[in-house]
Amino acid sequence: MGSSLLLVVCFLVGMLGVVGQKSRPAVVNVGALFTYNSTIGRAAKLAIELAMEDVNADEGVLAGTKLNVIMQDTNCSGFLGTIEALQLMEKDVLAIIGPQSSGIGHVISHVVNELHVPLLSFAATDPTLSSLEYPYFLRTTHSDYFQMKAISDMIYYYQWREVTAIFVDDDYGRGAISALGDALAEKRAKISYKAAFPPNPDSNVINDLLVRVNLMESRVYVVHANPDSGMMIFSAAKSLGMMSSGYVWIATDWLASVLDFSGSADPHTMSLLEGVIVLRHHTPDTDMRRRFISRWNRVRNESESLNTYGLYAYDSVWLAAHAINQFLTKGESTNFSNDPRLHDANGSTLHLATLQIFDGGEQLLQQLLLANFTGLTGQIEFDPARNLIHPAYDIWNIGGTGYRMIGYWSNYSSLSVISPEILYEKPSNSSASSQQLYSVIWPGETTDKPRGWVFPNNGKPLRIGVPNRASFKDFVSKSSGPDNVSGFCIDIFNSAIKLLPYPVPCSFILIGNGTKNPNNDDLINMVAKNDLDAAVGDIAIVRNRTKIVDFTQPYVESGLVIVAPVNHRSSSAWAFLKPFTLEMWLVTGGFFLFVGIVVWILEHRTNMEFRGSPRQQLVTIFWFSLSTMFFAHRENVMSTLGRFVLIIWLFVVLIINSSYTASLTSILTVQQLSSGIKGLDSLISSSVPIGYQVGKFTRNYLIEELSIAESRLVGLNSPEEYARALELGPKNGGVAAIVDEMPYIEIFLSEYCKYRIVGQEFTKEGWGFAFQRDSPLAMDLSTAILTLSENGDLQKIQDKWLSRKGCSSDDEEIDSNQLSLASFWGLFLVCGLICLITLVIFFIKIGWQYCQYKRSKTEQDKPEEIPTSNSNKQLPNKQPPKRLGSLTSFRELVHFVDKREEEVLSVIKRKSSDKEHPTRQTSEG
Repeated sequence: MGSSLLLVVCFLVGMLGVVGQKSRPAVVNVGALFTYNSTIGRAAKLAIELAMEDVNADEGVLAGTKLNVIMQDTNCSGFLGTIEALQLMEKDVLAIIGPQSSGIGHVISHVVNELHVPLLSFAATDPTLSSLEYPYFLRTTHSDYFQMKAISDMIYYYQWREVTAIFVDDDYGRGAISALGDALAEKRAKISYKAAFPPNPDSNVINDLLVRVNLMESRVYVVHANPDSGMMIFSAAKSLGMMSSGYVWIATDWLASVLDFSGSADPHTMSLLEGVIVLRHHTPDTDMRRRFISRWNRVRNESESLNTYGLYAYDSVWLAAHAINQFLTKGESTNFSNDPRLHDANGSTLHLATLQIFDGGEQLLQQLLLANFTGLTGQIEFDPARNLIHPAYDIWNIGGTGYRMIGYWSNYSSLSVISPEILYEKPSNSSASSQQLYSVIWPGETTDKPRGWVFPNNGKPLRIGVPNRASFKDFVSKSSGPDNVSGFCIDIFNSAIKLLPYPVPCSFILIGNGTKNPNNDDLINMVAKNDLDAAVGDIAIVRNRTKIVDFTQPYVESGLVIVAPVNHRSSSAWAFLKPFTLEMWLVTGGFFLFVGIVVWILEHRTNMEFRGSPRQQLVTIFWFSLSTMFFAHRENVMSTLGRFVLIIWLFVVLIINSSYTASLTSILTVQQLSSGIKGLDSLISSSVPIGYQVGKFTRNYLIEELSIAESRLVGLNSPEEYARALELGPKNGGVAAIVDEMPYIEIFLSEYCKYRIVGQEFTKEGWGFAFQRDSPLAMDLSTAILTLSENGDLQKIQDKWLSRKGCSSDDEEIDSNQLSLASFWGLFLVCGLICLITLVIFFIKIGWQYCQYKRSKTEQDKPEEIPTSNSNKQLPNKQPPKRLGSLTSFRELVHFVDKREEEVLSVIKRKSSDKEHPTRQTSEG
């Protein structure tokens, strides 16, 4: 019973399999839409035929269902391409491979959206064919979005900032160039000029276009054209001399399609492309691809050259076959239904009613997106944005009769000389330090990287705005010379221009009437608005200006300072007391007496010059103490401790004398402020009027940054007005101080010596030349300014215009401080410790001598014993010895200290000799 049931189940399963197989259609139709007679179309046609042959020969793909590819020729026409696409829809195609053109792709995408027929484009690279707008459009090649990122990375790698885009003016060209502009903006570069030409241009149109391009300053050209008309650009460029040294040509993958890697190089074509950089879709060098190329070469005609688009067309057929197989395996049907909205109007012969909706279009689209297999172009798999994974490009450099690989670009690691397949196995690293390409042979057969731009060759000189100053004309002023202007800033600019490796014609335009200093902010705004090409003069580089223009390297350091009037202070009769504070005077005098007493104590017992009557000794102490101030002491110091103390004290006296002399000199010559302003803090906290130079950024800085009331500010034009306002002072309608940049103040103080700089510079900026945003002249002139600084020419120009004999001591300290004890307490501490240590040693020595002296005196006072033979005879009465305490009174101690050391030592020595004498007598007996 069980075996019978098992046989029934197996029979039913087999029958269901047979029914499932029978449900598969015998033939499935897939459309192919491209231009037969084109560089891409010729490769695509044969590739599709070979792919269809391989799919039908592989029983594991469609399991008995035959794939039929219906090809339609768009004839390189958007209108005809649309008609051909509609005709394909009438043939119940499950998918369409193509179109080749991005323009036709935009139109056909609307049709397939309505009919739910997936569109697999192997050549429409326009980035604007987004999956959100066109859900049934699926790109089986890489979008130009990635190619333009590769070009942007190359521009950044070679440090160019501007490019000229030469492109075909259709959806394919406009979409790619828009993506290029976005990619360059991320690298702080830009497209300076867009040169568009029609889809089918003639040689005259191309020639006129390149003439206009050659007048622009950029020499980096990105060419994005169709393969069938792009070579006209290089032919015209060659005849115009634009393929010579200094030019950079970067061609997108269209040129690689023309050259194709399997065909032989045409010497004439290669001569037109000398030095060009070309991008080509990267395809891994696998056995599968090599076998296909070998097969292609056996079956192709002479006009059919394989390119990467042919490989993508081949993989597109396999992608459709795999997806249809999965679609049918899941039991989906290939049914079509009518759309009631599609009907022919009365009298119409368009046959719109024949267009039907593919009922399983959504399911087939999902199977296409789930594809995961290896094709001729690598791994066929889509990311969440419906782009093929691992976009990568080979970078070629054309030279001689061929081309060579200089590197790769991939979205995984950017520029590299290592194949992307190897890098995919390593951690992603697209940092600037890891970018690398091999050397390039540029147009003109040079290996030196072109600068990338030249001064525009349109006959128009550079419009240079120059402030027509009414004062401080040493910096810039109107003159009768050839340039119409002169001055320090003009000489710097002209010297830097001469260092550039290309001519820069300039036209200087004076801004201002010469009676009032113009506002430099207005000059900068004129540059930003393109009324001027540049501004040259005493223009400070400040934050708000750098937002709208580009500055060169600063050629002068500058900063805001405060200038205030000073008065000479007359010396008083007691000026000699002011170098030291009262505390310092008291401590110094006390130490003179203290050291004199210490030396007297140390010398009194050994030095006759420190002995005598009490009056004489007191005079000696005072005389010795004060005479050391002038190193005029006459008493000789004989003891070792006394000499040591005297050496230390004389060193302290030397320091005190030197400091006193310097401080007294400063006090007698110093100048003091009459306004009471000592620096920035006191200026801000006060309410006195402040002067500033008209036309400079100082006014805005004081108001916006320091919050100083506008009512306190007084505009001044010249050094004479500076001096007059300071002379009047705030009480008489003048100002208490002037705030201006250091270069102006140095000139002002060289003429008016009664004023001085107060405090320190409180800003740090410099002067530079202003250019329009992203102007390459700013960078080149910065290099020239650094060269002037290094070779000494900058200093020579400064000496020529700004070298003047100024007032002495410009940086002199205005306010004088008395010397206090804080400056010398270390010296006094060391000296005091030395004195105390010597006194301790001295008194230890005195104590030891006193003990020896006391014993000697006690033994001398004992009565002598009379020897006798009668032992019974009574000895005479002896007086009891005096107590020890009777000799240790303070008075006796003072008397001992006052004794001469020679006398004390003689008593001690006598005791020692007496001890030795009885010993000698005993030994004789």
